[in-house]
Amino acid sequence: MCTRWSPSKTSMQAPPVDFSFRGISFIQDLLTEEPRPGLKPIKQTEEGRLLTQALRLNNNTINDLSEFTDIMRKLLEYPEDIYWIDLSFNDLPTIDPVLTTYYNLHNLNLHGNSIHQLSEVDKLAVLPHLRSLTLHGNPIEEEKGYRSYVISTLPNLKSFDFSAITKLDRSTAAVWRRMNIKPKKVRKRLSNY
Repeated sequence: MCTRWSPSKTSMQAPPVDFSFRGISFIQDLLTEEPRPGLKPIKQTEEGRLLTQALRLNNNTINDLSEFTDIMRKLLEYPEDIYWIDLSFNDLPTIDPVLTTYYNLHNLNLHGNSIHQLSEVDKLAVLPHLRSLTLHGNPIEEEKGYRSYVISTLPNLKSFDFSAITKLDRSTAAVWRRMNIKPKKVRKRLSNY
C-alpha cells in the first residue's frame, strides 16, 4: 500500500524546538533567540520555518501569550498542527485563550506557573484531542476538589499531572461534579398576553 508523503507528518516525528532555560520574558523574543541544540537537528523550509509540531518554552519568565499565534506562524511551517506545548515553570497567571486555538493539541504542560482560578481549566474543554495536562505547582492545586474538577471538566484526558487517570478517578470526579457543580437554571420568559 502506497501512502502519500506529507510534510506535516514528517514534522510530527521531529524533535521539539527547545527554547527552555533561555530567560525569555516575551514571546516575540523567540524570533531572535536561538533554540537549544538537540541530538537531532530540526529540519527547516527554504524560508527558514521549522518543521516541528512540538514546542518547549519551559523554565522562562513568560507571563503573557499575546502575539503567540503570529510568532508561531513566523517560526513554524505548520503552526496549526502543534500537538505539544511545554509552558511549565513560567509566570502565567491564566490559561490564555490563544492555547485553545490549537485544535490538534494533545499535550499541554502548565505546571509551576501562577494560575489562581480553577475555572481557568474550563477554557481547555474545547480541545478535543487534549490527552495530557499538567497544572500542579500552581495556586489552583490547593483548591478543594482540584483533581476531580479537572478530570470532570476534561473527560478526554488520559494523564493529569503526570499520573494516569483511572476508572476510579473518573467515577470519583463524576460524583464530585454532581455534588459540587450546580446546574444552571433556565429562566422561562413570561409573556404579557
